Amino acid sequence: MDLTADPTNRWIRGRRLALDPGSVRIGVAVCDPDGLVATPVATVARDRRGEAHLDQIAQIATQYDVVAIIVGRPVGLSGNAGPAVAAADELAEAIGKRVAPIPIVRHDERFTTVAATQALHAAGLNSKAQRSVIDQAAAVAILQSWLDQHARKQQTPTEDGRLRNEQPETSTDWRR
Repeated sequence: MDLTADPTNRWIRGRRLALDPGSVRIGVAVCDPDGLVATPVATVARDRRGEAHLDQIAQIATQYDVVAIIVGRPVGLSGNAGPAVAAADELAEAIGKRVAPIPIVRHDERFTTVAATQALHAAGLNSKAQRSVIDQAAAVAILQSWLDQHARKQQTPTEDGRLRNEQPETSTDWRR
């Protein structure tokens, strides 16, 4: 069941937050209320001794008044869940407790960091410059992927047969 749709399976308007969970940093992105475009928000440092990162993410979720949080799950190419998936699931559970009743949705994030790295490199950022934004770019890729897969499917048609808030084709070209 998709937790960001109501029981009649209609699209719920509102911002969504995406998290790219890493072992050191967590990338954060948000979309507009119509679910058209994902944009970077922040890179949150993981607090290995405490839960400051959870507090910061909960604060961002409140600030943007989100209707759902999408957490990337780095499933392996074979489809197997390894230690990184377990860590992502733990983060999803922990943040879910902080922001309840906001739903937490897990989303396959295969290749998002690779795609974000390639896009940033193509935009002229070297490896050192990428470090500060790569996690945000990956979170944008996760959220845009989720939006592209879900938003159109769940929107109800208007009287003329078009989808409400119909989305234009999106590009992963970060230089635009």
